[in-house]
Amino acid sequence: MASNTNSTSSNGGPIRKFIDVQKALKGASYPADKASLLDTAKGNGADDEVLDALERLPEQEYGSPAEVSKGVGNE
Repeated sequence: MASNTNSTSSNGGPIRKFIDVQKALKGASYPADKASLLDTAKGNGADDEVLDALERLPEQEYGSPAEVSKGVGNE
C-alpha cells in the first residue's frame, strides 16, 4: 500500500499550487506584470487559491513562468 509522505498540506502542498498557477496562466505572454497575470488567470477560470497566490506576488515584471513560480514559492 502506497502512502503520500511528500504532501505538506491538506490541499496538495506547494507542488500542486505551482501546477495550478501554471495551468491558470496558460497562454500568458511574457514578460508580464502582475496585473496581466491576474487577468490571464481570471480568464482561464482560476480558483480563489490561485488568485490569492498571484495577488501576493510582488509588483514587478515576470519574464517567464519559472519567475512566477519562484515568486509564488517565496510568499
